[in-house]
Amino acid sequence: MGLLDVSDVEIRYGQVPAVRDLSLSVDAGEIVTLLGANGAGKTTTLRMLSGLHRPSRGSVTFDGTDLTQLVAHRIVQLGIGHVPEGRRIFPVMTVAENLEMGAFRHRRRHDASETLAEIFELFPVLEERSSQLGGDLSGGEQQMLAIGRALMGQPRLLLLDEPSMGLAPLVVETIFSIITKIRDRGTTILLVEQNAAKALSIADRGYVLETGRIVLADNAQTLLRNDRVRMAYLGEDIAS
Repeated sequence: MGLLDVSDVEIRYGQVPAVRDLSLSVDAGEIVTLLGANGAGKTTTLRMLSGLHRPSRGSVTFDGTDLTQLVAHRIVQLGIGHVPEGRRIFPVMTVAENLEMGAFRHRRRHDASETLAEIFELFPVLEERSSQLGGDLSGGEQQMLAIGRALMGQPRLLLLDEPSMGLAPLVVETIFSIITKIRDRGTTILLVEQNAAKALSIADRGYVLETGRIVLADNAQTLLRNDRVRMAYLGEDIAS
């Protein structure tokens, strides 16, 4: 069993199935990426894993604990952090206040202070901007803040939803470099990302989701060489 195991999950919006027969696993210490076009069910899957949407059938376990009936804050307490699509920071709160919002798992102030120091080491710009309002940050800085806020809960598994969306190429390079550092420091990562080339370049394994179903699963380097992935997600013209 992996750290996270999902088996035969279906997720519905009303009577409409958005995700069907979903099975995937994430082992401790991995970066696993979930690829797919808009509307494939990637964000729905992450929302289900973090307790924001319950599956209609199937099983989801995290380190042996069944997640399917747990509320979102209990899932956070178990050690799953979620950085949602669009960042969702609090724009009228300062950077420091945004980070404090992610620290409710800490029972001791000392623990939160240690984690904050680690986040400022990863994201020095957040320390420089700690008294600024979140809404005054650039897009890249807001993404760093959203990741930092999730890391304040000391997650064992971090769910990242489209961290490169809307960012300049140089900022994307920085964000992906930081993602690998987060993994190297011991946090397992499930990454949803439309920039397939960047995601597969740092991932150990990947899954391809199309219209709510997993259609490919393999190690990242094999997926990078797969003709279907190259044409659909890397923009290559295989015929040429």
